[in-house]
Amino acid sequence: MNEKNRPLTDEAFVRVAILENPIEAQVIEPVLEAENIPHLLRTYHDTAYDGLFQTQKGWGEIRAPQSWRDKILEILDDVRAEDAGVIAEDDEP
Repeated sequence: MNEKNRPLTDEAFVRVAILENPIEAQVIEPVLEAENIPHLLRTYHDTAYDGLFQTQKGWGEIRAPQSWRDKILEILDDVRAEDAGVIAEDDEP
């Protein structure tokens, strides 16, 4: 994104992945920004329904040009693997 919050590409943005919680969003966004990957994070929270849809659909989604899909999914897999490793370490006696 540039300083005016506009995507750096003319490609259409499509849904690339569903984010399960706000922590995933907070972790992946700086990584995508550091890699200069055009993206938008969209939450499913709706104040009228007090977040009802987030329990059904997940926290939100990553939207980006189709050409960046594979790279974003690779980064998301890494983020989730690191998170799973932290949880596994916490479970050890």
